[in-house]
Amino acid sequence: MALAPPLSDVLAGASRVVASVLAGRSLNAALDEAAPGPARPALQDLAYGTLRDYGAPQAILAALARKGIPDRAVHALALCALHALRHERRAPHVVVDEAVTACGRLGHGHARGFINALLRNYLRRRAPLEADAAATEPGRLGYPQWWIDRVRRDRPLGWEAALAAGNSRPPMTLRVNRRRIDPEAYLAKLAAAGVAAARIGDCAVRLATPRGVDEVPGFRDGEASVQDAGAQLAAPLLAARDGMRVLDACAAPGGKTAHLAERAAIDLTAIDSDAARVPRIAANLARLGLAATVRVADAGEPDAWWDGRPFDRVLVDAPCSASGVVRRHPDVKWLRRESDLERFARAQARLLEALWRVLAPDGKLLYATCSVFAAENETVVERFLARRPDARRLALPEPGDGQLLPDAEHDGFFYAAFAKP
Repeated sequence: MALAPPLSDVLAGASRVVASVLAGRSLNAALDEAAPGPARPALQDLAYGTLRDYGAPQAILAALARKGIPDRAVHALALCALHALRHERRAPHVVVDEAVTACGRLGHGHARGFINALLRNYLRRRAPLEADAAATEPGRLGYPQWWIDRVRRDRPLGWEAALAAGNSRPPMTLRVNRRRIDPEAYLAKLAAAGVAAARIGDCAVRLATPRGVDEVPGFRDGEASVQDAGAQLAAPLLAARDGMRVLDACAAPGGKTAHLAERAAIDLTAIDSDAARVPRIAANLARLGLAATVRVADAGEPDAWWDGRPFDRVLVDAPCSASGVVRRHPDVKWLRRESDLERFARAQARLLEALWRVLAPDGKLLYATCSVFAAENETVVERFLARRPDARRLALPEPGDGQLLPDAEHDGFFYAAFAKP
């Protein structure tokens, strides 16, 4: 059995990642730059935890270092160490000592005394510091105040539960490829391999314990894909039938594309404007034994890629704030600004207008986001309907009002379907 890496290495690595995020980089990009090695899984876990937990440690750090910490790496190390002290099972003095050692790993040996004093001061004053942090909503709930205010206003019946779910560890859900194996047969295959799982939807299977895809039975053979249960609603809501011409706009990395192809024998086109991500669509389809026309294209500029033949079904999985999947991307909470929502809304409106053109008469367009903010969801839909009197909004079997808030079984998504006369 491999020995656990020293906590000092984990703290140093996670601090580099968190410092990069606080400088404006995405968590995924920062992790991609983290050196591989035995400490990588633990540092990734610590970086995710620190960013989910950021509100309280930041409030505590502000009280402990009233003049601030000008060096970003030392600031990030303090945040990671505070998170570890609040959640790590090791003895507090061990965490403090390892954080001091991590200063040297980061090339900031001069900060050893500062980190030692700061963390020991926290331990001495822990109860009042925690109480003061919990007295503020960002400290108690773990989100910026503007985010809390928006969700509370937009989702008055479920706002606090939605925020709490966004701070939890996400479930790992698989989508069974019915073209390869029946869901019940796949569950039996998992059970035979000692993998505990439960069926939670038509093709959705949730694992009791997340694991790497290389450890998922049948994954390499195309029998299953990783896809959140909420995301798995898109394909059935679009209801494409055999022989239809279908467009998946903004398709990368291809999860919904593949689900559409699994459900019906369709003439499927998948486009995305991100040239770096488009190859993942083709790779996912190949693994699953599926086919589609895949190309790099801006869905908002049909004249550049559309051949003039209308589509019977169009999926507009629009770029958004990702507020509904924040537990998978905790950096989003601290990188987004409230002003970003209107920018996303303008981009979403542009896509709807452009893609309405390519939809056939009697066709259906499904608008989807992974957002919980009304500004990207209901407001965008209302404005679209006001501009397009020929669009008729269709009732959905689930979620009834279109908004799915994150919970223990799924992330947060919004869906709205439109029919064209």
